[in-house]
Amino acid sequence: MTTPNPRRTIDELKALRALTGDENGAQRVAFTDKWVAAREFLKERLAELPVEVHTDPAGNLWATLRGDSERELLIGGHLDSVPNGGWLDGCLNVLAGLEVLRRINAQYGGKPPVTVRLVDWADEEGARFGRSLYGSSAASGYFDVDQMAKLHDRDGVSLADALLKVGVTLADAPQAQAELKHAAAYLELHIEQGPVLEGLRLPLGAVLGTVGVERHTITFHGQAAHSGSTPMNVRRDAFLAAGRFGQEIYTLAERYGGVCTVGSVKTLPGIVTSVVETCELTLDQRHLNAESLAAMWQDAQAAATRFAEEGGCTVTFADLWKIEPILFDPELIDACEASILEVVPTSHRLPSGPLHDAAEVARAGVPTVMLFVQSLRGISHNKIEDTLEEHLELCVLALDKLADKAVAWIKR
Repeated sequence: MTTPNPRRTIDELKALRALTGDENGAQRVAFTDKWVAAREFLKERLAELPVEVHTDPAGNLWATLRGDSERELLIGGHLDSVPNGGWLDGCLNVLAGLEVLRRINAQYGGKPPVTVRLVDWADEEGARFGRSLYGSSAASGYFDVDQMAKLHDRDGVSLADALLKVGVTLADAPQAQAELKHAAAYLELHIEQGPVLEGLRLPLGAVLGTVGVERHTITFHGQAAHSGSTPMNVRRDAFLAAGRFGQEIYTLAERYGGVCTVGSVKTLPGIVTSVVETCELTLDQRHLNAESLAAMWQDAQAAATRFAEEGGCTVTFADLWKIEPILFDPELIDACEASILEVVPTSHRLPSGPLHDAAEVARAGVPTVMLFVQSLRGISHNKIEDTLEEHLELCVLALDKLADKAVAWIKR
């Protein structure tokens, strides 16, 4: 029986960090030169295996090890990062999956019982264009080309133009749905990005599903006026209304037991000598219960309208993106927990607050499960993101055992 080499995965993670990071953290933002370099790093290692490598019409990278059956086990992750991100978020999934692919290839002499595929999803983070899960949503079918065509980064570059630079045509992206035609199971490993496992002093956990997300822009419209000559009591200050709303989201989150985040704020005219005429903010709301999530968004709109009226302003709302709560496959959750218990004495089941490509694959109808490994301090999307190396070794072993169980599950 062949076994994976978790130490090799850690060494490759460190090599990728050296290649695509700097003193501020990971810089593998989607469709940039560093992201392209990360893809080349992966391709160099895939070239050592008897796999078919191709990029689908959405820009997702696939490595396929053909098996006796056309039914497929998918193992996925993403190489892209947020700016100044951590060394593990996303790329751990891919490089651990690479190590599992190596082990399966060695064990079966290049011909496993089922086809096994490793996928690097494009732009999971959404850090550049504000729309997470770009590549996996193209594959799942939950993808609107017209809406995507409206997206621009902070430098004014459109998503369509950024894709063209890496050889992808936005209008063709929905053709990526063909990649899931024979998918029978999907596995994804990820750092937890939260404090639960560390608080329980456990290295690994089986994920029940991902919370639902409502993501919107809220724009307050006031009146620009001279900051020196306009009395405070007659100002129509869009930023004042937005600031009051920013406080209110904490009340909303507590009321419903969810989370709410104002992640970005943009003001116009944006100069020190003018009252703010326009203030646009982004709101991210998350909850495991669909009804509570919908109620949080309704209350947010009502609160924004109230604060706008109180300040002599108006407010408009626009949709960015949303996804309903997604529960993972019960049998694969059991298999994930059993795999964990083969490498450590105790497991824990928990939901995922962050979004993951696994949610898109699951809502496309593919049986899915995720495996979490502990995050130190619960911190992610930050250069101090970290996981103990002994825990990284354990998660590679657990993912490998889960892959074996998934292969058997697909064959039955």
